[in-house]
Amino acid sequence: MHPRAVEFETQDWTVGVIGLGYVGLPLAVTAASRGLKVIGFDVLQEKVDLLNSGSSYVEDVTDPELREALDGGARFTADEADLSEADTLFIAVPSPLGRNRQPDMSFIEAAAETVARVARPGQLVTLESTTYPGTTEDYLIPAIEKAGLTLDVDAFVAFSPERVDPGNELHTHQIPKVVGGVSEVSTEVAVAAYRRLVENVHAVSSARAAELTKLLENTYRAVNIAMINELAQVANVFDIDIWEVVDAAATKPFGFQAFYPGPGVGGHCIPLDPQFLAWRARELRVATRFIDLAEDVNIHMPDYVVGRITELLNNAGKALKASRIVGLGAAYKKNIGDDRESPSMDVLKLLERRGAEVGVLDVHVPTDRLARHGLHALENDADLSGWDMAVVLTDHDDVDYEAVAQQVDIVFDTRGIYRRRGIVADNVHAL
Repeated sequence: MHPRAVEFETQDWTVGVIGLGYVGLPLAVTAASRGLKVIGFDVLQEKVDLLNSGSSYVEDVTDPELREALDGGARFTADEADLSEADTLFIAVPSPLGRNRQPDMSFIEAAAETVARVARPGQLVTLESTTYPGTTEDYLIPAIEKAGLTLDVDAFVAFSPERVDPGNELHTHQIPKVVGGVSEVSTEVAVAAYRRLVENVHAVSSARAAELTKLLENTYRAVNIAMINELAQVANVFDIDIWEVVDAAATKPFGFQAFYPGPGVGGHCIPLDPQFLAWRARELRVATRFIDLAEDVNIHMPDYVVGRITELLNNAGKALKASRIVGLGAAYKKNIGDDRESPSMDVLKLLERRGAEVGVLDVHVPTDRLARHGLHALENDADLSGWDMAVVLTDHDDVDYEAVAQQVDIVFDTRGIYRRRGIVADNVHAL
């Protein structure tokens, strides 16, 4: 075993994290909980100040967990020079798409520039941000070389994709880590380091393989969600309950995994990650037909949902324009307040643009954030009897769905929550 790998496995060391968002902060707190020293870096001073005061802005990290990390010696800084004290530099910065659905590499590029300025001999540099195959080699190897370091001699470079699932009860250390270095030595060193952080590490042959692993995971989900969203539209034409069909198919003990329809896809992964692969493939003149088709189906689901809403209102003798519609949920998934790329938001805004009066009931998404989207927030216990329709867009647990069905004449359930809870009502219509 390489001497540096032995040191990571057997000695105490200092973790450096670049980027303190929904990936970096849980990673930093996890490292602190494993008895390691932590230096967390972010370019935004206000975020650093909040963290050092013991206030977490990431839902998956509680204030008590953050304060325990601080008590254990973790510190957060906006001074990149502090990272030179770290033995590892874990990069967890955003990797969004640009206006034309191409990867925006500006955050990764900025992190690489930071590495070039602060890297020192003996450091492991790992990228965790989702990206296309080849990024780790393209950005981090030049960064360590610019710092005057030599790969596998006095610096080690790897990729390990983040696997954060907001709202999931699994903690970071319980989620298996895929790790691939740009060389065999870098893989060995990175695996040794991650074994101190998580319970299960799966090594792959290269950073490129690890990068593609992340893209496969979420492309798989995007394609299967698109398939069931399309089948939901087909089932509606045949007057068949798609939820019943999926539950029936799921009784097969092999060859089938249940996916359920909804108003679209959202969050930081499924709508974005497949596009990294599609973009890179197009550069290499390789077709990605499944990815392209899945994106087309999923991005048009909000339009389909609004069409169904219009149809249900018409059947009741009402027009969409001037109808009062309450949206139940604005987040992209249940029991969290994250509205990034949320299809629920897309549906609500489409309804407003077509003349409906829209209210939103979501105790997880802050009222001021809904206001920034131009949406009117309702109290969780609001009387909905004056509304024409309620649309379940995000199936949060803390909603009295039975009471909603009793108060509103028409309920459109895009998430199947009424079926799951066994609530039967003639005015409830499923996607």
